[in-house]
Amino acid sequence: MRAARECGSHYFTMSIATKTGDAGETSLMYGRRVSKTDARVDAYGCVDELNSALGLVRATAGAAQVGEQILSIQKELVTVMGELATAPQDLARYQKDGFALTTAAMVDRLTAAIDDLEKDKTLYGKGWAMPGNNPLAAALDLARTVCRRAERRVAALEVSEHAQAEILRYLNRLSDLCWLLARFAEKNGAAAA
Repeated sequence: MRAARECGSHYFTMSIATKTGDAGETSLMYGRRVSKTDARVDAYGCVDELNSALGLVRATAGAAQVGEQILSIQKELVTVMGELATAPQDLARYQKDGFALTTAAMVDRLTAAIDDLEKDKTLYGKGWAMPGNNPLAAALDLARTVCRRAERRVAALEVSEHAQAEILRYLNRLSDLCWLLARFAEKNGAAAA
């Protein structure tokens, strides 16, 4: 498999198999080598899994409103992953190089979406929600559980490395939004897709 990298106006192809991780290490942003079991790698790896789970949600939802909303969130998760993949001592350089950090505005957008969905009080059923009523709701519930795991991994990282608090707030809000969207998809069936 080949990957393309842009350098100026030219594209260079390089192998996706760099072989630099064969001994169980990987690079953070700016080349710092760490074990693939490092808490930081685990945290951004879980967010990567979350992004993939949301890709399944988007593919299931199609071009509907839910799909558009999920695509926007997936783009924001790239910001979250980049920040997590940067060692704390390199964050100033990361920002200077033009990379964005997770912001309160990102959290606020999720909160506004939650507030909008919560206007429909019928989304809250009685008892525990049982995933699997339709493909879209099931995909959203899967994304919600992956999001909660990512949140736990980032919380563990914060204790030792002071990950930005906005990431935790973002993931917490996102898991709530996924739960509500799943209930919305259950209520509206095919109309939500």
